[in-house]
Amino acid sequence: MYRHLLIERHGPVEHLTLNRPEVRNAFNGEMVRELRAWAEGVRAGTGVRAVVLSAAGPAFCAGGDLEWMAAVAGFSREENEADAEAMAAMFGAIDRVPVPVVGRVHGAAMGGGVGLVAVCDMVVAAEDAFFALSEVRLGLVPSVISPFVLAKIGRSAARDLFLTGARFTARRALEVGLVHEVVPGSELDEAVGRRVRAILASGPEAVSAAKALIARIAPLAPEEAAPITVEAIAARRASAEGREGMRAFLEKRRPGWEER
Repeated sequence: MYRHLLIERHGPVEHLTLNRPEVRNAFNGEMVRELRAWAEGVRAGTGVRAVVLSAAGPAFCAGGDLEWMAAVAGFSREENEADAEAMAAMFGAIDRVPVPVVGRVHGAAMGGGVGLVAVCDMVVAAEDAFFALSEVRLGLVPSVISPFVLAKIGRSAARDLFLTGARFTARRALEVGLVHEVVPGSELDEAVGRRVRAILASGPEAVSAAKALIARIAPLAPEEAAPITVEAIAARRASAEGREGMRAFLEKRRPGWEER
């Protein structure tokens, strides 16, 4: 179905693999379109409860493909705006996938590759992985990824990493909140598996609702968020899934959504 992506389904878990290893999974226009199409096709309630986003070959994502960047250098202002809009739409679509996206990061994540890391809900990185928001070293800015990266690392870390373009380690990525766990490369799959198992132990509707709630209330002041949060918890308590979860807890049994 896709030229640059591999998609495999294992029960309720979808495995999405970037598959341009010969160019370290760098973006080109076609890969951007495929990622957006995939993300917009993921629907809650269709059996997919988690996504694992990984990459083939020695690197996670090296940013922009050199041939693509050479083409972009000759674009008009209007063509550059259309190209940037396509990138922004792709990152936004992945960010809005209604089930948790678990990033499995190894090797390099550069430029737009950091953007991909930022739109994952949780990220496990190999301890020898490295990152860079290197756009300023090319006379550019990390523009379309900036809302997603800032949401993860905050303004202070962004001022350091956006303005220097310097490479940083997985440990530094952990410190600033870009990734959530750093492990030896040999333990990467098991660490990702622990995250997935934790997701599958939770109510699937509740997980999707919690993800949507984060996006909705994050920019709001507490008094603005209060009516939304009141409605959210009331809806979950009244739902069949919420009632089953509370009954299972009180009866000291596993809820019906857990795989036996």
